[in-house]
Amino acid sequence: MKHKEGLLAKIVSRQAVVGIAGMGYVGLPLAVAFAQAGFRVIGVDVDEDKVEELNRGHSYVEDVPDEVLRPLITNKQLHASTDYAALAQADAISICVPTPLQKTKDPDVSYIISAADSIAQQGNTGKLIVLESTTYPGTTDEVILPRLLGNGGQVGHDFFLAFSPERIDPGRTDYTIRTTPKVIGGVTAACLEVAVTLYGMIVDQPVPVSSTATAEMVKLLENTFRAVNVGLVNEVALMCNKLGLNVWEVVEAATTKPYGFMPFYPGPGLGGHCIPVDPHYLSWKLKTLNYTARFIELAAEVNSHMPDHVVSKVADALNEGYKAIKGSHILILGVAYKPNVGDVRESPALDIIHLLKERGARLDYHDPYVPYLHHESFDMQSADLNDELLQTADCVVIVTDHASCDWAQVAAQARVIVDTRNALKGMGGRGRVVSL
Repeated sequence: MKHKEGLLAKIVSRQAVVGIAGMGYVGLPLAVAFAQAGFRVIGVDVDEDKVEELNRGHSYVEDVPDEVLRPLITNKQLHASTDYAALAQADAISICVPTPLQKTKDPDVSYIISAADSIAQQGNTGKLIVLESTTYPGTTDEVILPRLLGNGGQVGHDFFLAFSPERIDPGRTDYTIRTTPKVIGGVTAACLEVAVTLYGMIVDQPVPVSSTATAEMVKLLENTFRAVNVGLVNEVALMCNKLGLNVWEVVEAATTKPYGFMPFYPGPGLGGHCIPVDPHYLSWKLKTLNYTARFIELAAEVNSHMPDHVVSKVADALNEGYKAIKGSHILILGVAYKPNVGDVRESPALDIIHLLKERGARLDYHDPYVPYLHHESFDMQSADLNDELLQTADCVVIVTDHASCDWAQVAAQARVIVDTRNALKGMGGRGRVVSL
């Protein structure tokens, strides 16, 4: 077990070099956490622009301020490269590349495969490799391990392999990498020991589990739990719409029960890199075993149709004023998938804008975190939010409730508002407010 003991000694003494494959919303905060803990960190990303920005000390991730990143770059504690050959000197490598869905809703693990192949080319003897990218149960053992075994050597003896799902929540400040418990599963007991030791240097509570597949399933359960419950409350919103009830009042009153109820809130649809995507990984895996994940698929159906519901609410609101969507000036407030971040991945705003454009609307949007919005069917620039813009819009649609937005101004100036986030709760104004 000389490789294990040698690697453990390097980790504990902080002499180990840590590599991060993928320097996005997950990889960059992780790299910073290791660098701040005293490790030398090498980040690799195929995006040349990202690498150039990082090496200039400029962060493109809101959770990592420039003033935090810059001294790590200046002191050579953290360096970025586009070349996987840079990871040849790494003792531990975390894979944090994207795992999107294909248009057929099947998992796209091509980024994982590419990263694993590139890492294997640099040699893996004496190294720990950890997959953090969310994926279906069995990926680490069935996809990553065979590629590393191609170099020869025995897992758990000559090299070490684990899965530890990321728990990054962009924009969140109450829980950090340090204070968020981290689930870890190893291919062997030795793999688990090394991985727990490594992550124990940057997190307060490592949570070891019995296998990589268990750790993979934990991540999918976490995000499926949220997707299914959001699907439930979105369906309740549709029911309340039919019944003439206010869904926000219903949820708020139900929340007063001190046990047996956990509040989830409706919205215009699910967005982000996890919640709309990850449950499909589990559903796909179960289909290969001739099992239908009915809750997941039903929740996905409800959530994916919420943008259509929002557009219907816009149409109804305009009809009240004898207007059609076609030719109307509609202002979208917020296009990021969640408040106070600039991430538009899977944002329901994209579908809402597309549907409104299809129906002939004249559109503007305002989002202080997203100055430009590039999509396959449109290219737009954020407009300045002022009284004139609000007053001239035939309908204002609140899609993302950024804290920096002056909601009192919106309520005071807009004529017709479709509020999908309850952002104007309790506010009076000149216009008519339509709830979700």
